[in-house]
Amino acid sequence: MRVFHISPHAVSESAVLPEETMEDGFIWMAFARREFEVLQQEIQSTLERLCGSQIVDLHISDVLNNQLPSHYDYTSDYNLMVFRRLAAGQSESDLSRPGEILHRSRDKGGPPVLHRIDTSPVAFVVFDRLVLTVHPTDCTIRDSFASRLLAAGRATANQQAYRMPLNPPDLMLRVISQMVDGYLNLRRELTRQLDHWQSELINPNTRFNNWSALLDARLSLHHLDEICEDQRAAIQDWIDALNTAAEPHASQPRALELLKVRSRDVLEHIERVVHHVRRLEQSAETAVQMHFNAQSNRTNDIMRTLTVLTAIFLPLNLITGFFGMNFENFPVLHDENGLWWTLISMGLLGVLLVIFFWRKRYLGGSS
Repeated sequence: MRVFHISPHAVSESAVLPEETMEDGFIWMAFARREFEVLQQEIQSTLERLCGSQIVDLHISDVLNNQLPSHYDYTSDYNLMVFRRLAAGQSESDLSRPGEILHRSRDKGGPPVLHRIDTSPVAFVVFDRLVLTVHPTDCTIRDSFASRLLAAGRATANQQAYRMPLNPPDLMLRVISQMVDGYLNLRRELTRQLDHWQSELINPNTRFNNWSALLDARLSLHHLDEICEDQRAAIQDWIDALNTAAEPHASQPRALELLKVRSRDVLEHIERVVHHVRRLEQSAETAVQMHFNAQSNRTNDIMRTLTVLTAIFLPLNLITGFFGMNFENFPVLHDENGLWWTLISMGLLGVLLVIFFWRKRYLGGSS
């Protein structure tokens, strides 16, 4: 559990649940999912004391469910955002199996970059003066964001290059933006891996046998596309809620406008990831089709060469079969130069056929 008291120019951290809200700032309470599961009664009491309301039971189940897709929901007292981040192979427990790791180890092969397409949800419960987040265990995004926040709080006014979050929704969007940056970094590694496979698929001098890894990559890209679509829908619902909630924020139009700008920026980043993932899927499919087309052309070249060789030797076989007939009176067979004349005519016929097929471009591979 990490609790932060955030004001416009200072940040302080404590390890206990807060007793009261701040007058010139807000509170950020960050929990691991298992920790929130154990302390939910104390947390609910704290929320009732500080915000005058509690998290409803259905939303508690959503927060503790580590298989839940990204989505947005709201009540009259708070907003709930669930956003899936890259988990790097780590997962978390929930109420159905307390303390047990739900993530199954990957027994499939393939490059390590495919193992990184594993996600875990982060839940944001946003009140007016408080934001509660539930993360996977040892969440690096939470720790890195908290470190940056504490460093900005210790800096002087002249040294502050990092602007403090203005309110709980602003903090939520900043954390989500950092999660989306992880997807943007992942797409570069996926691009390099697929480019390597494409070069192997198209190269006629190599025999590609890594079909299981390529299939895993296509399935992983499809899964990543579904994750990003859920994220885009959740952020779009959040933007729609901001647009309809303009009246309650009329006293702070500047803060509302900044929230809309940051929300649109996050949405644009997610759309970039979706576009890139779909382009990678299309590239992988195109590479496979080009591979089979190249194999088909190579097979056609081989069959054409064998057909030409058969056509060359067919009249030669006819000649040898003709002179192999067992007749008593065969004039050419009794000629002392008959063998040489036969060999010369067969060689000349073979050369003429080779020249003919070469000029017709039936010999040699296609360029």
